[in-house]
Amino acid sequence: MFTGIIQALGTITRVTKDQGDLRINIKACDFDFSKVALGDSIAINGVCLTAVELGEDEFAADVSNETLAKTSLANIRIQDQVNLEGAMALGDQIGGHLVSGHVDGLAEVLAIEQDARSWRFSFKVSENLSRFVAAKGSVCLDGVSLTVNGVDGCVFDVNIIPHTMENTVFSRYNVGTKTNFEIDLIARYLERLLSARGDIMSDPLTLSTLREAGFDGEKN
Repeated sequence: MFTGIIQALGTITRVTKDQGDLRINIKACDFDFSKVALGDSIAINGVCLTAVELGEDEFAADVSNETLAKTSLANIRIQDQVNLEGAMALGDQIGGHLVSGHVDGLAEVLAIEQDARSWRFSFKVSENLSRFVAAKGSVCLDGVSLTVNGVDGCVFDVNIIPHTMENTVFSRYNVGTKTNFEIDLIARYLERLLSARGDIMSDPLTLSTLREAGFDGEKN
């Protein structure tokens, strides 16, 4: 688990293709490796990956075909910068919101506008993901925990303060940039529970049993 608070920027130093998937090497002089061991999780642009090699100020991670198909890491290049966050420990302060590092899809930058000292970014997501985005709710973009300003169909916008702009890859975004998008965990499980409830309530045997017990699905 992660919190969506970026701890450092890393630079891609090597991309190795092996039987279709990738191994990426990342140098991160400002990242605290003292608490990282082989096999630990590190979020790279919001994607939870496993550290398979460790150096004094760098590490390597394998990127599977499934991850390449679902995230922006498929387009990663040498010298690209990436957001980094180490896995949280129980008791850590949650400055953002609970993030799993399991990317749901891509969000595309539609517009970037100056908003006082901040920047307002507009993003578009697919229709099947848009229902999980709520005004003043949380989303995670390239590993950054953000609050949604407003939603209009498949489009939503967020404000990026100067600190975030200076310390994350947001400063390198342009219109058309595609970012890794993760919906809020609460929204994810709520949708699943409501879906399961709908399946249960549509089963004739279940409805008959509930009505015998005095439960009316339409009223309750």
